[in-house]
Amino acid sequence: MINSIDDIKNFINDKSFKRIFILCGKKSFISSGATTLSKDINPNQEIKLFYKKSEIPILEELIEIIKEVRNFKPDLILAIGGGTIMDYAKIANVVDVRDDLKELIENYSYPFQKKYTKLSVIPTTAGSGAEVTSNAVIYVNGIKHSFESELLVPDNYFLVPEYLISAPGKIKASAGFDAIAQALESLISKKSNEKSVDYALKSLKISLVSYLPYLKNPNLNNAAEMSIAANLAGKAISISKTTAPHATSYPFTSLFNISHGHAVGLFFEKFFRFNYLNLDKSETSFDLKKRYDQIFNLFNVQNIDDFSSQISSIKKQANLEDDLTKLNIDINKSSENIINGINLLRLGNNPIKIDGKDIYNIIRGLN
Repeated sequence: MINSIDDIKNFINDKSFKRIFILCGKKSFISSGATTLSKDINPNQEIKLFYKKSEIPILEELIEIIKEVRNFKPDLILAIGGGTIMDYAKIANVVDVRDDLKELIENYSYPFQKKYTKLSVIPTTAGSGAEVTSNAVIYVNGIKHSFESELLVPDNYFLVPEYLISAPGKIKASAGFDAIAQALESLISKKSNEKSVDYALKSLKISLVSYLPYLKNPNLNNAAEMSIAANLAGKAISISKTTAPHATSYPFTSLFNISHGHAVGLFFEKFFRFNYLNLDKSETSFDLKKRYDQIFNLFNVQNIDDFSSQISSIKKQANLEDDLTKLNIDINKSSENIINGINLLRLGNNPIKIDGKDIYNIIRGLN
């Protein structure tokens, strides 16, 4: 599952790739060391580099990328970066610029037909698992929307630990917590099945051991482990989809510039407590209590209180602040915008029916 830099070089030097469109973030492209790839490309191949500017995937930049791709007519799109880069690349490869694009996105009704060209992705963070998922997100006027189609799944991906080590600590912490959160949410999602549970459990057995060492003393071994954990979590949520913590995270990213995994972690244990305390209202086809028992066993705890303490401890050690006051977030003034920005599609996967009032109480600390 883990690749070498030579694996990528051998792949992109395939003679069938005459024109390669490289989509990346300038900082991560340079700091990760991935710039060497463009230097080793066959001189007979034409390369176009596009550096994304927005921290989150937004419609305006997506349209610019789609136009650049169509004008360049590549044989291969190579996306190198984190979740935003991969979301941009996945969408740009299946979506055309059209007058009603915004409306189609907002109504979750884009008519997917085919891929434009071959897409390969190289993550420079260990978190989203976007290299294997059949969905991608885009923000329209600050509101997060999802594309979902098997056509979004990249044709190839490469997991290269060397590219993960140099990422800033905050990015490592946020992305890594996202991987843990995805696996945990997958276990209790209404859409989970035997296969997604297997992926999620395998992911957590790795991430719970390697996440904090990867933050405190990153090396090729723990970077490889986190890369695998994120990939497995991505495979899990591609089946089950995420739940309330992810659904609620998006407005905190768009409104307050809180990085995605960090935003997911803000109220993570509170949502898991809400679900546990309402087990009698479970809408799952499986025994939700048994899933929680599996989670408690993984965390080596006896109950929901101890689990919550463990999550809080992990966040604290990863320096993922969840005190809204310290993050300069006035929840009283912003609660309406937050509730309006929640992704209802993801909310529907929560094992317990949850509405805006419940979320309001949770983020206000009243529940």
